[in-house]
Amino acid sequence: MTIILSFIGYTLFVALYSWYRLRKESLNSQEGYFLGGRSLTGVVIAGSMLLTNISTEHLIGMNGSSYKNGFIIIAWEVTSALALVLAAVYFVPKYLKMGLTTIPQYLEERFDKGTRTWVALFLMISFVVTILPIVLYTGAINLESIFNISEHLGVTEQEGITLTIVVIGLIGSLYAIMGGLKAVAVSDTLNGYGLLIGGLAVPCIALYTIGKGNVIQGLSTVYDHAPDKFNVIGASDSILPFEVLFTGLMINQLYFWSMNQTIIQRAFGAKNLVEAQKGLLYTGILKILVPLIIILPGVIGYYYYGDSLYENQDMIYPELIKKVFPVGLIGIFAAVVMGAVLSTFNSVLNSAATIFSIDLYKGLIHPSSSDKKLVQIGKLTSTILAVFAITVAPWVGNAPEGLYQLLQQLNGIFFIPIASIMIAGFFTNTISAVAAKTALVVGLIFYLICTFIFPIDLHFVHIWGIEFVLNMLVMFGISFFYPNTKTKEENKMALMDLKTWKYTPHLSVILCIVTVVIYISLGTWI
Repeated sequence: MTIILSFIGYTLFVALYSWYRLRKESLNSQEGYFLGGRSLTGVVIAGSMLLTNISTEHLIGMNGSSYKNGFIIIAWEVTSALALVLAAVYFVPKYLKMGLTTIPQYLEERFDKGTRTWVALFLMISFVVTILPIVLYTGAINLESIFNISEHLGVTEQEGITLTIVVIGLIGSLYAIMGGLKAVAVSDTLNGYGLLIGGLAVPCIALYTIGKGNVIQGLSTVYDHAPDKFNVIGASDSILPFEVLFTGLMINQLYFWSMNQTIIQRAFGAKNLVEAQKGLLYTGILKILVPLIIILPGVIGYYYYGDSLYENQDMIYPELIKKVFPVGLIGIFAAVVMGAVLSTFNSVLNSAATIFSIDLYKGLIHPSSSDKKLVQIGKLTSTILAVFAITVAPWVGNAPEGLYQLLQQLNGIFFIPIASIMIAGFFTNTISAVAAKTALVVGLIFYLICTFIFPIDLHFVHIWGIEFVLNMLVMFGISFFYPNTKTKEENKMALMDLKTWKYTPHLSVILCIVTVVIYISLGTWI
């Protein structure tokens, strides 16, 4: 009962705080609904970005992976800081200068309407078929594994999962549909920093106990027990080889933090460039700290349990939480974890509604749509997608084992081709619209062949790198025969203050240095 009451209490607190912050907001305009009225601050942007990125997949999956593989998987997190620096210094100033609401809008300005439409359709398929139902299902199954919801409610496990799916779906839908981006961002801020505090408490309490009152001694004891687990340099046959940092990993990171609508929409909603850059660089700092939440606990779990859970690695984090947290705190942390699931769900829902309304409905169906009509279409789109996701998500549980991994691979079909044409568009003037669309198709076909039809014995991140190079070669080749004829448009009047944050260069350099220091200090170089 204590767990349930603390869970409900924190959840209601977040909801009431979000309502209080939004009670005077105008949500009838395009900017008000889809971009939070372009009023988001750096702290809100960072908290929302962090929670949109971190979900139960990270808390459960990455801690389970670090339990088996150690710190080599840290590359997924700390290299994000480098991508966030590039986003803050280069990409976001250009986006804000163009006054973008969606990423596909840029593609029309640089290439043509067809390229914008193709990418918008690809993104909608990705949202609808893979991300939304999977986020709901994995969130529900992971909450069930951590907190035994079915046991507390006296129902079967499947009934508990289905009920959790419905609750998460309804709450997430209300945030996204009724409050737009700002409601999502404000609730994310509270839950994001709650996740940071609660997540850090897990290893701190565990190390305090292991060190008999001394956290540093506890960390030393864990290190002495298995020093190889702290190595960040992955061997060529490991789950994440060190070499991937120089092939496809940074392309992935650059796409996710600079070109992914679900993430970058928060920066689009900033009140000015200073707040956007603050948000991105604050997120970089948080990503440096995040391994303490989603990697270190798994290694601590190895100290406690050895290899006894190797066959069921995803149980490490739930077992650690039950071991270190008092009952009352488990309920609060359950609410924060559900907030992480909600954030990913309602963020994708909001981004899907934005892309459909702006890029497809206004771009193709009704170009003269008013702001009020676009908001109505956005709410209708969110409602339909939410109902679809809630209906389909329980069915995912009946799918063959491993389907989640398969769907993650399917979701990865699109991001390298999109990243390729975005990078080509930004850094060259020669790539034509025909070349961009050809690269989209070639990239999709190449990835499908190498991953699903004739799988090759090569780490999938290396395949991303090869695909990126192939796409660039295709674009330059096609542009030779079908050159770019679109002239560069005159610069538009900026919609906001584009003065750069004075600490952007300093913090950018610090983040880059810290990333390198992590690899030097924790790397066992062979």
